[in-house]
Amino acid sequence: MNASRIALVTGANQGLGRALVEGLAARMGPDDLVLLTGRSPQRVAEAADEVARLPGTRSQVRGRVLDVTDTVAIDHLAGELHRQYGGVDVVISNAVARVLPEESQAERADEFIDVSNTATHAVLRSFGPVLRPGGRLLVVASSLGTLGHLDPRLHHLFDGASLEQVEYAVESWRGAVHNGTAEDAGWPRWLNVPSKVAQVAAVRAVAAERREHDLTTHTLIAAVCPGMVDTATSRPWFSDYSQAQSPAEAARAVLDVVFTDGVDPALYGELARFGKPLPWYGGTPPVEQDRMLRP
Repeated sequence: MNASRIALVTGANQGLGRALVEGLAARMGPDDLVLLTGRSPQRVAEAADEVARLPGTRSQVRGRVLDVTDTVAIDHLAGELHRQYGGVDVVISNAVARVLPEESQAERADEFIDVSNTATHAVLRSFGPVLRPGGRLLVVASSLGTLGHLDPRLHHLFDGASLEQVEYAVESWRGAVHNGTAEDAGWPRWLNVPSKVAQVAAVRAVAAERREHDLTTHTLIAAVCPGMVDTATSRPWFSDYSQAQSPAEAARAVLDVVFTDGVDPALYGELARFGKPLPWYGGTPPVEQDRMLRP
């Protein structure tokens, strides 16, 4: 198969990930390939087949089983695409673990961190080097991903940190959750807040090392906030969905970043919402009883 551009979305069986695949497949060309990835072979195959049959689909769509908690598998896939196609053009790291409000945050910490953070680190580390000039590597995060949402005692762990330092901070947080010292150290009770800050910090770390070269080649690495999205993952956390977007609506703004010609230096390495960067130092630590997930 002769594919001129290669795009990949993680966590793409349903919700926002599925909408992102549909949007990519509609806006890319017949010689391009969109990889829809997820953990379940059956769900991946069904979703890819459904997208391929949609009236608006223009590009080739293929399902690919990928468990993002398997960092070796992520690295293997990046290497395979590099060998077969010479690299990738669009990577959207979207996978997230579903946690319900009534579930113990501590008991779900490992899965949540593995899916949202360890996987993000692996995607950045493995796909960054095979991103072709003019490519896009985006991590779906949240407006909660700005540093100000953390207790000031924790800012030094992420501000100006390298990817390795972000990984160390995440593992320190994980350990604190398990040994019961997280709240005393200033970590928020809700996993989503430090997880999103760490995702954005990881993007900033990788982008800081590549900025000059990437801007020269019109290549973009950034985090994106899709806004409130009505999905099975987020619905249990909100009582008012009157302002929520459908997955297709939320995907549109993310895809506009993908398909915009050139790269706005103000967006490079930052957290963008609806095409505008959010201040890294913005935000305030959330009140613990507020149930917030990807607002």
